[in-house]
Amino acid sequence: MAKPLGTSNFTLVLIIFLYLITYCFHIHIVEGQCQKTKGKAFLFIFGDSFFDVGNNNYINTTTLDQANFEPYGETYFKFPTGRFSDGRLISDFIAEYAKLPLLPPFLQPTSQHSYYNGANFASAGAGALVTTFQGLVIDMETQLKNFKKVKSWLRNKLGKGKSQNILSNAVYLFSIGSNDYLSLFVTNSSIPISPQYQQMVVGNLTTIVQEIYKIGGRKFGFLNLGDLGCLPGLRMLNSSNKNGCLEKASNMAKLHNVELYNTLSKMEKQLKGFKYSLYDFNSRLRERIDHPSKYGLKEGKIACCGIGRFRGIHSCGGKRPVGHKFELCQNPNMHVFWDSYHLTETIYHQMAAEMWNGSSTFKSLFQCL
Repeated sequence: MAKPLGTSNFTLVLIIFLYLITYCFHIHIVEGQCQKTKGKAFLFIFGDSFFDVGNNNYINTTTLDQANFEPYGETYFKFPTGRFSDGRLISDFIAEYAKLPLLPPFLQPTSQHSYYNGANFASAGAGALVTTFQGLVIDMETQLKNFKKVKSWLRNKLGKGKSQNILSNAVYLFSIGSNDYLSLFVTNSSIPISPQYQQMVVGNLTTIVQEIYKIGGRKFGFLNLGDLGCLPGLRMLNSSNKNGCLEKASNMAKLHNVELYNTLSKMEKQLKGFKYSLYDFNSRLRERIDHPSKYGLKEGKIACCGIGRFRGIHSCGGKRPVGHKFELCQNPNMHVFWDSYHLTETIYHQMAAEMWNGSSTFKSLFQCL
């Protein structure tokens, strides 16, 4: 028959029990911090019109950098939201796959801001360089400042430990760089095109990423640049007897993508815990342009909305200074391009699915480190 525990023995057992609980809790925190947020994703979005969900609705800019008028948004939302498409963007679908609500624009006025799921800072027309369409967009340095405001908000609401845990397990999604090159073609730019220019563009992006890394960010997703010369707005710049892509612009995008790939590879080796996924937006877009029927489409070169050759004049909606006349296709779902520079919801949906389910390891960013 077992003897009852004496007071001293009971106290010893209790001390051991409490020690084990404390030790296990310590292991849970130190070795598996993201278990605290398991099943919960956080997404911070930076970039340009490929990800802008309406931030430019709230800044003093031109209609060239806004999409808050019809027919934008007609397919899914049934009204214009500020997205440069007929419906949702890649970032919207990624949020959906991660079981998050659609993230509103950071600048959207509201009586009570909440950033428990993340935030979208992207601005149409923005580039990696502050000088790209300066004064008309939310540049990357300002997007970073806005992110730091969210960081402070989270810390005030949740405390240092929990907020830092969110920042280290969040995914930081970037689409930036296209406008740094497009601006050279659509403005009277005197900037010489050279390898140094690509290095400067990628270098500025790297600076932003490193700053987020210092704050605690570890998981990053990137889109490389699409084949810029194949955008209807640049394809139309070819002489009338040429229907191909504008090679000069396409080559600039290729050089940029090589520089970006090499830079991210170096950062992965140099920065402890740095993890990234790079989606080959360039080749995936070109594949759809050249072989639309393979992806259930009919038209790979002519935009759904716009006017002129390939509907490359950026007049969609009739609110822009380039002209009030525009043509609109009957079925955007059959087109690669929605307007002169942007894609249809159908394409964004296909690409987001490729990012999430493909070999780019993007989905793994939402798993524990």
